[in-house]
Amino acid sequence: MEQKNIVATLYLKEGKAVRSMTDFTPVDDVYQLCQLYNDSGIDKIIIFDLSTSDDEHEKNINTIKNINRNIEIKVGAGGNTNRLEDVKKLLYAGCLQVIFNASKPSSVGLAKEASERFGKDRILVSVNNVDFIFKNQQSIEDTFHEVLVLNADILDALENLTNVPYVVNLSEYNYEEIVRLLKREKIRGIAGTFINNSTTDIMKLKSSLSGEGIKMDNFAPDLHWSDLKLNSDGMVPVIVQDYRTDEVLMLAYMNEEAFNTTIHIGKMTYYSRSRQELWTKGLTSGHIQYVKSLTADCDFDTILAKVSQVGAACHTGNRSCFFNNIVRKEYVEKNPLKVLECVYDVIKERRENPKEGSYTKELFDKGIDSILKKVGEEATEIIIAAKNPVSEEIKYEISDFLYHCMILMVEKGVTWEEIANELAQR
Repeated sequence: MEQKNIVATLYLKEGKAVRSMTDFTPVDDVYQLCQLYNDSGIDKIIIFDLSTSDDEHEKNINTIKNINRNIEIKVGAGGNTNRLEDVKKLLYAGCLQVIFNASKPSSVGLAKEASERFGKDRILVSVNNVDFIFKNQQSIEDTFHEVLVLNADILDALENLTNVPYVVNLSEYNYEEIVRLLKREKIRGIAGTFINNSTTDIMKLKSSLSGEGIKMDNFAPDLHWSDLKLNSDGMVPVIVQDYRTDEVLMLAYMNEEAFNTTIHIGKMTYYSRSRQELWTKGLTSGHIQYVKSLTADCDFDTILAKVSQVGAACHTGNRSCFFNNIVRKEYVEKNPLKVLECVYDVIKERRENPKEGSYTKELFDKGIDSILKKVGEEATEIIIAAKNPVSEEIKYEISDFLYHCMILMVEKGVTWEEIANELAQR
């Protein structure tokens, strides 16, 4: 059985999230909302670009690009898609799929061209009625990977018209109806306003659907509580790290109930030894820890949890609980990313708090043209060094080039995190 999807829908107007296709009332911060979808168990986000002008279209494209830079789940987008160039823009903005509007007469020809150019798996179509499917039965299966059904009332009619799978948009929450629909072979997933609601517990819903025999992307543990070795209190210590940076955030303990709850809801849940009770991190503070992975150590007596941390991990308000130095020996940092970030921070400090006689300050003072000239010169030096049979020289030239690239990055407000996110999509 193919895995079923829980799909969030997002509507963009002037680069911001709004309530619906017809209600342009702004809702939550679009990036925070997408991060919540990313962490809470949503499988895919479908974004509708509601722009009515080229300028607004570009603004929405930029928002979509920034969304994709900061989340890991699949994103499909469509709306103001009138040219092949619009399809390219969405794909280059990080979208895995582009959605065509069946109500537009130009959709068939453009979608066919896009499907041939970029691949059928990239092309979806949204429908409100069966007319589009009925009129294009001959070509629809060759063109579209998936149909987004905006009106669930037409499902029975679609069943006999095409074998292309559907994602169904539901007008309201009805658990029995969701189960019935997801058990249908051609239905690949569900969407709806109740899914977009930040209060909906997606992992809990997925767990319930799994219990109905529906295959979902949720936590199915390879190890169970009985596989772990417990301490004298019948618990297992848990070391918690940020999944992006590997920063150690905190240490806590789990009993069996906390372990099973964590897997069930996808949020880190512990057992408080002082209060003698179960607690899900962030329920009162909002500083939730969304589970990315749980790993046991070699002795099966400790768990390493990698999480997406909302806010601070420590009750003191600090990001990490580990901030009280005991001893510290000075050493040269050689972790590649940390070195680059450290040098970047020094360059940024030189720009914000200039020191007389500083080469970096002088370069900033001369402006963007001088910075670009140096970047070009250092790139040329790399090429020359690469032709030299002595390989040692090239590492010095690459280092110089990276240093000047970082000056350019600071000048243009680009961070290493943004570069890493961009590279991760390639």
